[in-house]
Amino acid sequence: MHRTIIRNGFVLSMDAHLGDLPQADVLVEDGVIAAVGPALDVGDAEEIDAAGTIVIPGFVDAHRHAWQGALRGILPDCSLDEYLAVVLGPLGGSFRPDDVHIGNLLSVYDAFHAGITTMLDWSHINHTPEHADAAVDALRAGGIRAVYAHGTAGGPEWWAYSDRRHPDDVRRIRDRSFSAGDGLLSLALAVRATGHATPDAVKDDFGLARELGIPITLHAGFRVTGYPFTHVLDLRELGLLGPDVNYVHCTTMTDEELQLIADSGGSVTVTPLVEMNMAHGAPPIGRCFARGLRPSLGVDVATSGPTEMFTQMRVAMAQSRSLECPQEIDVPFAPSLGVRDVLELATIGGARTLGLDDRIGSLVPGKDADVVLIRADQINTMPLTDPVATVVAAADTSSVDTVLVRGRVVKREGRLVDFDRAKLLGEAERSRDFLLAVAGMTPDWLARRQEASVPEPA
Repeated sequence: MHRTIIRNGFVLSMDAHLGDLPQADVLVEDGVIAAVGPALDVGDAEEIDAAGTIVIPGFVDAHRHAWQGALRGILPDCSLDEYLAVVLGPLGGSFRPDDVHIGNLLSVYDAFHAGITTMLDWSHINHTPEHADAAVDALRAGGIRAVYAHGTAGGPEWWAYSDRRHPDDVRRIRDRSFSAGDGLLSLALAVRATGHATPDAVKDDFGLARELGIPITLHAGFRVTGYPFTHVLDLRELGLLGPDVNYVHCTTMTDEELQLIADSGGSVTVTPLVEMNMAHGAPPIGRCFARGLRPSLGVDVATSGPTEMFTQMRVAMAQSRSLECPQEIDVPFAPSLGVRDVLELATIGGARTLGLDDRIGSLVPGKDADVVLIRADQINTMPLTDPVATVVAAADTSSVDTVLVRGRVVKREGRLVDFDRAKLLGEAERSRDFLLAVAGMTPDWLARRQEASVPEPA
């Protein structure tokens, strides 16, 4: 039995019974939390000194297109219309299986660096079976806990009122990669909503997921110019609502649609920064809370925003509270969302959305040891007064000291473990260069550098 003891941290268990423990230990045995409490007597165990840190459950990124990892920052100012035209157009259409593998692997290490131990990879880049295998293999090689949400390819033939059915290759993927394994990876279906696909195709896609017994996730209720979507009303008409459905964005949904999600037992995921920057519409966090829904948080895309949870928590909180500020000067401000609420959305809330809250999301004996240590003694986090506020309002990725995924240390004292930075950087740059060149998007500075590096002919 391998035993690790995390000593003397300020433990935020995110569990109502255990609560917050100002100076406590977390004992891990064979990847599982065995005990949480002060001054645990454990005998022989590897010790991680957590003094000066806040110990939290790993962040859960409930919505990311991991395949876009090597396209970081290429569309910082784009609208959703522009993103769809470019990323699901010439860029996405040019992806090779190797590009998918590199993007996913980069996204895994990026997640670890930021204290994210679990992600839902919404993978709509499956031009061939080899593309799907490359995505899954990268998630497994990186060692992250992930829900691989198998999608279609990204071209307009799949997304412009398409009558194509979801690729049946998902059955092969299930048998190849999910029939057995280490328990870190699970399978879901990333389906299209009405408008993107015909009603018959949507029904067929939902039926496929339910036949396979896997969760369903879809983009729903967001602003695309000229398309007044009513996705949830359409799904009700088709008889497809259910507790196995995760709705991403929901920014243009009516209160009636949000209530239908709540009544059906479905879940909501918001990606606050991207939704606001790309003009999806206003993230419906407060409106979800009013209906008993607790939306999880996702980073969405590397193309247009940061891929960490600190930004998502702050934007979610600020946006929600600003919408609740009364216009009447004599009415007191009574916001519904605070720092603990958004930390819950980023940890146990994300675990609930992914159906993993029995295994992760809180530091409770019996759950897997997905644990993050946040430094509380840096210049941007000291001195410690309120540990929840420190994590949500002060810390950033530089504060992420140590990260464990099911007890395995993937980041230690600020440095990624078993990580060849130079190798991955070279692969990511080669992938980036190829994709930008094919799409005609190579920036001038990069073209000049590439020309200068070409050797003179002999």
